[in-house]
Formats: sequence, structure tokens, C-alpha cells
Amino acid sequence: MLRFNLIRLPLRPNPLNIKPMAPPFRTISNSQMGSYSTTSGSMKKLLFRQLFEKESSTYTYLLADVSHPDKPALLVDPVDRTVDRDISLVKELGLKLTYAINTHVHADHVTGTGLLKSKVPGVKSIISKSSNSKADLLVEAGDKIYFGDLYLEVRATPGHTLGCVTYVTGDGPDQPQPRMAFTGDALLIRGCGRTDFQGGSSWQLYKSVHSQIFTLPKDTLIYPAHDYKGYSVSTVGEEMLYNPRLTKDEETFKKIMENLNLPYPKMIDVAVPANMVCGLQDLTAKPAAVASN
Repeated sequence: MLRFNLIRLPLRPNPLNIKPMAPPFRTISNSQMGSYSTTSGSMKKLLFRQLFEKESSTYTYLLADVSHPDKPALLVDPVDRTVDRDISLVKELGLKLTYAINTHVHADHVTGTGLLKSKVPGVKSIISKSSNSKADLLVEAGDKIYFGDLYLEVRATPGHTLGCVTYVTGDGPDQPQPRMAFTGDALLIRGCGRTDFQGGSSWQLYKSVHSQIFTLPKDTLIYPAHDYKGYSVSTVGEEMLYNPRLTKDEETFKKIMENLNLPYPKMIDVAVPANMVCGLQDLTAKPAAVASN
């Protein structure tokens, strides 16, 4: 059974106090997951794997609290085509998959959430409430998603789509350092997601990145949902210096985005309807293939 606790994030980071406090924000956790203490470094708690789906150039991320007795884990942006790979890895590592979460309603692939729920008992799907799509849990800015004693903080980063969020690892001495930001398509390595469909807005994306991502510590690791140039990770500091779009002023950024002249996404007519129900499409059908469009 899931437990929802209302908490309020402090106005400033407080490394000495990360416990839930008062409303209005929520903590999402598993009621069977107890507390524990450890003297090892916080990074030793976190098992992290970056996985890749080549057809859509999508990164899926596996995170787990391996110091917890249950070894609870979650997957960020799973893809339907690689669900069996992900499940196999979870089993090999002795983890208990608790959540399958999406950064937004994807247009270039079908999420693996529905297949994961059908194959792994107890997995709950998560997506932002502002996406207007379906999932077991709908999160909002300021919510915390706990897996064991580690957590992801939800930050609203609309602009690529109306419902985009960025998941950021926790702040505090018992959380992994440096922090990690799973930015979806809002911020890519030396780029950003397009803003010409699904309620996108170049103005809103610019504001989102500068207010919600570029305000994180400069050593925060950036893990996007996609990469097309062979990159795997960046940092906030790097992107603030070298991102060819988001280092520009707002008006220049808007002109850049208006003149990208990108083709119509070939998977959008298949992916978006399925992803609006968080991947709970006809599970008897084969995973959608890019080549079919």
C-alpha cells in the first residue's frame, strides 16, 4: 500500500533537515520500506545504470537504493521495445522494481510502463498531473518520490510539452552527491527539445530551464531522455557555458526554435495516444517499431 505524506520544501536547501514537514507537497513512498542508518558514503547507497534504446535514441535510467534491505528501484523513461532487457537487469541485480516513471508524454516512442506493469507485479506508473495523461500516481512540482531512503524531487519544466518535469536526486548528506537531474527533453546535452507540438512553447522552455535546472549546483549531472551525437552525460555548469541554444538571450532562443524546420515526428501518431494512457495500450500487440511509420 502506498503512503502519501504532505510536505513543504524549505525555501533554501538545508542539508541538516530533509525530513517531510508540512503541506502542501507530497512524499510518495512504499509503506513497507523501513528506515536505516549507514556510515558509508551516500553514493554507495545508489545503484545507477544508464540504458539506451537505439531506434529512438532514448535513455532509460535505473536507480536503486542498494543499502536498503528491499533494494527498491525505479526506472525513468522506459521504452516498450526494451522492457524485457530492463526486467532482466533488475532481476540480475536482485532489485525490487517499485516505480516506472516518465518525464513527459513522449512522441518518438511508446513508453514501457504498461508492459512493465503487466510483467512485474506491484509496479506503479508515475507521470506529471499537468500532462493530462493517465498513471497510477500523478505528481506535481515539489513532490518527492522515495525509493528506500533515497528520493527524487519533482521540478516542473514545461516547454517541450505542457507536462514535462525534471526529476532531481535529493539534497542532503545522506543523498547522492553530486546531484543528478533527469531532464527528459527539456534540456539535452548541447541542445533542447523542440517546442512546436504538444503544447510546446519556446518562451516557457527557456524559463523552465533557467529557473528550474540552471539554478541547481553547477556540478549537478545532466541525464537527458535522448542523445543523437554520442554524448551520455553533462553538467549544469557545462550547459550554462556551452549549450548553443540556451546560452543565448530569450529572444534569440525563440528565433532559433522557430527556425529549426524539423520534420513531423514519424512515431507521434502511434506514440502519443498510447502514452496518454501511460503505455497501457493493447498489450497483446507487439512493441511499436519506428520502421512501421
